Amino acid sequence: MSGTTRRVLLLTHTGRPAARTATADLVRRLADAGLEPVMLAQEADEVPGTEQATRVDGLGPDVDLGLELVVVLGGDGTVLRAAEVVREHPVPLLGVNLGHVGFLAEIEPDDLYDTVRRVAAGDYMVEERMTLDVTVRLGERLLAETWAVNEASVEKANRERMIEVATEVDGRPVSTFGADGVVMASPTGSTAYAFSAGGPVVWPEVEALLMVPISAHALFARPLVVAPSSVLAVEVVNRSPVGGVLWCDGRRTVELPPGARIEVRRGSRPIRLARLVTGPFTDRLVAKFQLPVTGWRGPVQEG
Repeated sequence: MSGTTRRVLLLTHTGRPAARTATADLVRRLADAGLEPVMLAQEADEVPGTEQATRVDGLGPDVDLGLELVVVLGGDGTVLRAAEVVREHPVPLLGVNLGHVGFLAEIEPDDLYDTVRRVAAGDYMVEERMTLDVTVRLGERLLAETWAVNEASVEKANRERMIEVATEVDGRPVSTFGADGVVMASPTGSTAYAFSAGGPVVWPEVEALLMVPISAHALFARPLVVAPSSVLAVEVVNRSPVGGVLWCDGRRTVELPPGARIEVRRGSRPIRLARLVTGPFTDRLVAKFQLPVTGWRGPVQEG
């Protein structure tokens, strides 16, 4: 393979027929446009019609394929999986939405022709989104170090019982309460689990950390928005009748015994997202949630 070959990795939700069909179509279109489509061998085996794609076994920290872009076909969950695959490589992700709301996967499948044309022309922008670094300790013992794109959520492990937690910002206590859990999110994650828990929508260009209690039994259990330099912490209090579980992006888990302490801070490695749509986030928010805007007349035009 030539060193100047422009390689595009395709990652797909192989369990969805629409994703398999779109992937085979995209392989052909990329090859016809002079780009080299690359697929993980396991996924290529599950998607008929992808014989033109170069197969690779994986993308570990010591494997450099010279990728220009990763095109992800699925929903936001597939984009989060793709973020794991390229964790060691600063390759931008371009999501094709075959799921539901799709804030991370923005491109609709009907736009594949235009997507390939613009990728071939290099006509896309890349933006960085902050991530989260997460540590879990029990006393002096480090239980886990992990990370998240959207959120790190501390949740009860027993359906019948609440988990009792103490929340903290920058080394100072905020409140102790019983709850179903606490979500600590990035601005990107503000439209995911944190949103479902009643948190605010944060525009992607705003750098901040969010803490959102889930069904808390407390007089003060409001969502908090703090500086990106802050450190959020949640402790599973020792007197809590049960432990809990930490979920990162709904993909990675850590068991939390009573006394466990979870710290969340700005991630050392941002995620890079390729975008074709350059309109304001407000328009994307309205479109994704199908918000009613009938009656809006717009700003007053002077002169």
